[in-house]
Amino acid sequence: MPRQSLPNEERRPDRRAFVALIPGAAFWLAGCATRPAQPVVSYGPTQKLVTYTSRERPGTIVVDPANHFLYAVQKGDQAVQYEVGVGKEGYGWSGVATVHDKHEWPDWYPTRDILDRKPEIRQYMVQLQSGYGMHGGPDNPLGARALYLWQGKVDTLYRIHGTNEPDTIGHDVSAGCIRMRNEDVVDLYERTPVGTKVIVLASRAA
Repeated sequence: MPRQSLPNEERRPDRRAFVALIPGAAFWLAGCATRPAQPVVSYGPTQKLVTYTSRERPGTIVVDPANHFLYAVQKGDQAVQYEVGVGKEGYGWSGVATVHDKHEWPDWYPTRDILDRKPEIRQYMVQLQSGYGMHGGPDNPLGARALYLWQGKVDTLYRIHGTNEPDTIGHDVSAGCIRMRNEDVVDLYERTPVGTKVIVLASRAA
């Protein structure tokens, strides 16, 4: 028998349907939650557990630019696999780094090179605490989370971060950073402590 509504019963709208109409809103909700079980809105395939044999210890991050995947190594020859966007031609890099710091909804400080190549973004820049940049938020190119990669005491200026352009994931698009869907980078952020080893493989075999 159909459920009958009481005369004074409050009829609440479906929050998920409402959020789906607001670009970035789901990510704000994810950013406020302590640990969402799943994203409110999914923009495509997300993380999955795969078989992955590696000599690296669990917790290590391995980035495979050639195939556009990032792996968070787990115990028992397994890894959590995420699809990523990587450096476009001339901007790729490889090597070993460490997660020196990480931030939620980070501010973005574009390099002088980026500003010179994309002068149209200057109109969106403001003076922030650490220099000329853009406040964190759904429209920010760094997305919901960022992991800052250093080599020793030197900032590589490369990041593993979210994006405000989810359709670019799976392509060679960035200036060298590792770009992820926001729901994926939120998941990786929760798994990854400061000090984590990050290995970025060569994009193509020599």
